[in-house]
Amino acid sequence: MIEKKQLYSTAVEREKAVLVAVSTQKQGAEKTKEYLQELAFLASTLGIDTVQTFTQNLERTDIKTYTGKGKLEEIVAFIKAEPVDMVIYDDDLSPAQVRNLERVFEDIKVIDRSLLILDIFAMRAQTAQSKLQVELAQYQYMYPRLTRLWTHLSRQSGAGVGMRGPGEKELETDRRIVKDRISFLKEKLEKVDKQSVTRRKERDRLVRVAIVGYTNVGKSTLMRSLSKADVFAENKLFATVDSTVRKVNMENIPFLLTDTVGFIRKLPTTLIESFKSTLDEVREADILVHVVDISHPAFEEHLDVVNKTLVEIGAADKATVLVFNKIDLYKPDFNKDEDNLPFEDEEDQEEEPVLEQLKKSYIAKKAEHVVFISAEKKENMEELRSTLFGMVKEKHFSIYPNWLDLGYTPVTSEE
Repeated sequence: MIEKKQLYSTAVEREKAVLVAVSTQKQGAEKTKEYLQELAFLASTLGIDTVQTFTQNLERTDIKTYTGKGKLEEIVAFIKAEPVDMVIYDDDLSPAQVRNLERVFEDIKVIDRSLLILDIFAMRAQTAQSKLQVELAQYQYMYPRLTRLWTHLSRQSGAGVGMRGPGEKELETDRRIVKDRISFLKEKLEKVDKQSVTRRKERDRLVRVAIVGYTNVGKSTLMRSLSKADVFAENKLFATVDSTVRKVNMENIPFLLTDTVGFIRKLPTTLIESFKSTLDEVREADILVHVVDISHPAFEEHLDVVNKTLVEIGAADKATVLVFNKIDLYKPDFNKDEDNLPFEDEEDQEEEPVLEQLKKSYIAKKAEHVVFISAEKKENMEELRSTLFGMVKEKHFSIYPNWLDLGYTPVTSEE
């Protein structure tokens, strides 16, 4: 019998980790620093404290140990001197790299980025469907790594991350069990997906709007504001894993508004595959509301990550309103290239409110429909509602050209 171990510990005492990343020609030092901050945020979401970070400049990651020998010795020296529970890498590690690193670190757990994200999804999943999706993704990820991520009950030695795996004699048995479990979960998800397709077909009579964006940009807060529904929102990565659908009425025209799971760079492929049904909410939407946290230093990269993901799932051709959220927290970076500055200088920034300046900036030209808001402070929400309603109304009347003949009476916002 085998038991799957969750990454995060239920113990009161928070686990401690060191983070490791490699800077390459494609990913410079500044990007690496930013990515490590995101990795630390991911770890914190699971109750893991970062005590140190290590980076190394290489043309490419080492095929055996990810970092070079010298950097590896530096990490080993640190964890021998400091109480550390795990080493977390900001990339996917191959099974061979994991085995080699476990030999070097001995009792210290070795975790990569995908495993970290998978466990956050496991912690956040609420519905039966999302739990099945996450479990399937975990099994698919773990299959080639059984020796480190699975353990028999007779060999348990505590809770938390990185339990040592079963012996080689038991490995083939475990692989068969996991393979059977993957097949079972796929069959079960196919049935659930068919039910989801049926439910979506029943909603085809209404215009569908899906909120998309990088994780932790304020999608759920915006959903709550637009639908006036009690939707869970929290300042943590992947606070929302399950799709939430609400019926909204604007000027007597109903439409469906869906809050979807947040995207992130290097999102595990197994998650994208497993969340096919959830992502169908995006694929089958009539309109996308792409939310971007403009206060984040890397907001343009986040925008690109989401756009690339939309291309991957076949949803890049949708009518879209680009919503730059958190303008109340926005601070322009005057060290950027002058051609890309929203404001010419700090004095110009002070002459007009930030909202008006942003409307005149290069950012406002990034899409046909661009709106700047603060969902939390409810700033400029009327412009968003007006823009979104115009798009919904246009789509609605393309579906129901005789709506006026059926007794529809427009209601103005003043009324």
